[in-house]
Amino acid sequence: MQIITRQEVADSLNYPSLIQALKQGFAQPAGTPTRQVFELDNSHCNHDAFAVLPAWNADVIGVKAFTYFPDNNQHDKASLYSKIMLFSRQFGEPLALVDGTEVTLWRTSAVSALAAEYLAPTHAKHLVFFGSGNLASYMINAHLSVRNYIKISIIARNAEKGRLLLDLLSSQHPGMEFSLHQEATASVIASADVISCATGSHTPLFNGEWLSDGTHIDCIGNHHKDCREIDTTTVTKSRVFVDSRANVLNEAGELLLPISEGKFSPDKVVAELSEMTKNNLGRSNENEITLFKSVGTALSDLIGAKLVYDLVQN
Repeated sequence: MQIITRQEVADSLNYPSLIQALKQGFAQPAGTPTRQVFELDNSHCNHDAFAVLPAWNADVIGVKAFTYFPDNNQHDKASLYSKIMLFSRQFGEPLALVDGTEVTLWRTSAVSALAAEYLAPTHAKHLVFFGSGNLASYMINAHLSVRNYIKISIIARNAEKGRLLLDLLSSQHPGMEFSLHQEATASVIASADVISCATGSHTPLFNGEWLSDGTHIDCIGNHHKDCREIDTTTVTKSRVFVDSRANVLNEAGELLLPISEGKFSPDKVVAELSEMTKNNLGRSNENEITLFKSVGTALSDLIGAKLVYDLVQN
């Protein structure tokens, strides 16, 4: 059995290949039982969790196990640790233990970019990104791989992290126009073609009334039923797509809270990612507002880990 390190994952992956693998993988038959997320503490102020995500397709069987301890930064440790175990689908023999932390960063950002390939306006030039954490540079680079942005506005409540992110991205994309803000304004939101949210915020990041026609929004930061990165107005103004109905409607306050308010219903979800890829479902016109909510799927982990496994053999 092969052990594949975090550095090997980072060295082997690129967004065009990963997005294409996800597009093909989600369009094919697969076994995807509901992910199991276990809260390790029942107190309202503690969100420590352990999760198990199994999946399989025609090639491999896989299971990702991860821990999420959001307060770990106070102890100089990462908030998420993860491993993915791959088995042969033909014989069931173990193939590899893959670093799931790096795979998660790549596949999370690539899934958002794949959704944007279907949902973002084709003329998109201005990306507004909320967040400055570990996912931030991955998310922005993934979105840059599917649209020709000329301007990126970063909204980061942590000014120091925001400046570090801005410096990193400016060095990677010297011709890009970047700006840094600590909070959203009506003018920035109204001028956005795509808004991507990857934060730990428990309350909405902007007022949905500020959105302009034709905007695409994606939200990947929240996994809690009673929290959300966007408000009810944003949801009700949008055609809504998800990575997985089962997972999103079990975990995500972005949709569960509007449902509890009587402002949204599960049958208003237009499609999940497998339906989008199989049936080429996406934006129907340039004026509609679209929303993609992702909480993560075992299938995306499986596809990402299998791609890494194949690449490191070469």
